[in-house]
Amino acid sequence: MDKTNDGKLGLWPVVAIGVGGMVGGGIFAVLGLAVQMAHGGTPLAFALAGMVALLTAYAYAKLSVAWPSRGGTVTFLDRSFGTGMFTGSMNVLLWLSYVVMLSLYALAFGSYAATFLPHAWQAVGKHVLLSLGVIALVGLNLLSVKSIGKAESWIVGLKVAILLLFVGTGIASIHASRIAPGSWSPPLQLTAGGMIIFLAYEGFELIANTAPDVRDAARTLPRAYYVAVGSVIALYVMVSLVTVGNLPVDTIVAAKDYALAEAARPFLGHAGFVLIAIAAMLSTASAINATLYGAARLSYCIARDGELPAVLEHKVWNRPVAGLLITAVLTLLVANAFDLTSVATLGSGGFLLIFAAVNLANARQAKTTRSHAWISTLGALACLTALAALTWQTAHTKPAKLWVLVTMIGLAVLVEGAYRLWGKRSAR
Repeated sequence: MDKTNDGKLGLWPVVAIGVGGMVGGGIFAVLGLAVQMAHGGTPLAFALAGMVALLTAYAYAKLSVAWPSRGGTVTFLDRSFGTGMFTGSMNVLLWLSYVVMLSLYALAFGSYAATFLPHAWQAVGKHVLLSLGVIALVGLNLLSVKSIGKAESWIVGLKVAILLLFVGTGIASIHASRIAPGSWSPPLQLTAGGMIIFLAYEGFELIANTAPDVRDAARTLPRAYYVAVGSVIALYVMVSLVTVGNLPVDTIVAAKDYALAEAARPFLGHAGFVLIAIAAMLSTASAINATLYGAARLSYCIARDGELPAVLEHKVWNRPVAGLLITAVLTLLVANAFDLTSVATLGSGGFLLIFAAVNLANARQAKTTRSHAWISTLGALACLTALAALTWQTAHTKPAKLWVLVTMIGLAVLVEGAYRLWGKRSAR
């Protein structure tokens, strides 16, 4: 990655990290799910989720400048609320949410890879391929992160270029009737559709981890957050516009797990389907690799702070191997046990709760971070309102999936509580 002459990161490399974190595998995985819920209003659903992300980016920008640390979210919560039960539970929830993100990427990788198999083999093949993909990428993380790390910037550029090609070639063939207000879902369902795919935006938080390495951080970091989130909102809205404008909703829902590739057929033919499917596999594989490394480091940081068992602090070959392996095992369990809707509900719900806490942290520390407290208070309310819409809709349509989210949040609290009771370590 390019740096300035003093070895620090400039604006565009930091923007690339944020864009790469967001346009990882999320859009390839959840587009069909968004269409299933929002119908012709899917572009608006993506825009609504993007506005919540943009409000939260304000809090991240202010906190990153005030407390530059590679700990990112963990540091912000610890320094604002102290190392109590609340902070510990939120940090464990963050780790579990990363596991869910990995599961989403793995499901997307397996779904797109399985499209190259005979139809009769696709259901089983998806699980086999996603499992092999995760195991192979764990091996890469254990053996050599450098080689694939060097390719990340090229992969980010390639997948953005392919999405822009998709938009550029498909925009002219949109059927206006398919995106007209009459084709939209009811307001609550449309809002819930935007929030169930909120995890497609969560990657902007990776910018926080670069703060110590950024040149002129006070000026560069806020600009990087807003440029990254703003450009991804525009990209997602255009991609969803082309998708629902070119295919009937029923067709998109039928191909929900690989909707983006199917949406390329009307104007790019079978070659377009193959191109998008390969891009999705490459994109989700790179996202799994990066998130595995990030989740392992996150578990190490939380354990180092005394909020998880000490075994997660141990390093082998200068890597937090225990955290990596535990994260990978949990990922395989979630990806093979739950469907796409459950995983997306888990991930989006978890991150909405975490981002609400980060907004509250910035509102609480407004004097220290030189912020307008009302903006972050509004951001926290937006996150909680979005979570309420997602919860309400899920409770009325698929209540069993709501218990999955409740269980994950409860598990985070239980793990932290049990560890504080019996772990014989003090949080620091």
